[in-house]
Amino acid sequence: MTAKLPAPVLLTGRHVRLEPLTRAHVPDLFAAGGGDEEVWRWIPVPVPRTEAEMAAVVDARLADRTSTPFAVVERAGGRAVGVSCYFDASAAEEQLEIGGTWYGRAVWRTAVNTEAKLLLLGHAFEDLGMGRVYWKTDHLNERSQNAIRRLGASYEGTFRRAKRRADGSWRDSVYFSMLADEWPAARARLTERLAAG
Repeated sequence: MTAKLPAPVLLTGRHVRLEPLTRAHVPDLFAAGGGDEEVWRWIPVPVPRTEAEMAAVVDARLADRTSTPFAVVERAGGRAVGVSCYFDASAAEEQLEIGGTWYGRAVWRTAVNTEAKLLLLGHAFEDLGMGRVYWKTDHLNERSQNAIRRLGASYEGTFRRAKRRADGSWRDSVYFSMLADEWPAARARLTERLAAG
């Protein structure tokens, strides 16, 4: 199967729906995480403290041609509670990054992230034909690193002084990946975790 580049698509699970990000999501996203220092601690943009600043964050994401951004909508309430994206997809190299992820604190440690990643990984491997999906995160962001490991991803290495943070300091980027032949076992574990509650 030849890999395909991602395009805006609707991905639906039991707990969440991933839909193409638009400006219409801004009010929900601001209600979910606007002004929350902890939510934005590791995101390389200034904390959006007004709805207009959240709109600017969304506009920047929509303008990024390397990104396919999704609003993560909690199905129970029908409100967007965060964002996750595909980045730097290559059909020739059969790989893409999952990143730019943030969620309002109210849905931390719930089924939201697990199911969102299950949907994104399933679409990447099964529909787009990717052979490798990868993540990168700030070396100080242990919560994100642990969440990525729980998905079944493998640590690949650390790129030193790789990216500037919003405050101007430099971070090292920790890389993880999952390969297509590792996906079936990871899918089974994630599906079991969701079923367990």
